[in-house]
Amino acid sequence: MSTKYRPILETFVLSLLVFVLHELFFLSSNNQTISINFRYAVSTLYLFFFSCSITIILILTRMSEKNIDSVGQTFLLLTSIKMVLAYGLLYPILQDQKQILSPEKINFFITFALFLTIETIIAIRILNKKH
Repeated sequence: MSTKYRPILETFVLSLLVFVLHELFFLSSNNQTISINFRYAVSTLYLFFFSCSITIILILTRMSEKNIDSVGQTFLLLTSIKMVLAYGLLYPILQDQKQILSPEKINFFITFALFLTIETIIAIRILNKKH
């Protein structure tokens, strides 16, 4: 496999592993009943963030081939766009006044942080490559 597409494979494997662990957590004991009441299923969140991450990684990879100096700015722009989209998903959850820190809010932020970490690590790797 080409090293060009290695970050995509790594993102897929890591996402799948964490998704399975996340689902196993909710399948255990009382946590399953909590996740049933979520506005967005865990799989939906992972699919959304995985799609965003793959898009960002592909664009950063292509950008690094054309102009490595623009990768950092492109990463910031794409991450900002992803944050706006994520806020659009999060807004209905935030409007739910049932609990200050409901499990669904925590679930959303953990998933968001996981994929942001993956994207950041890959962006750092791209920027550290010697051309």
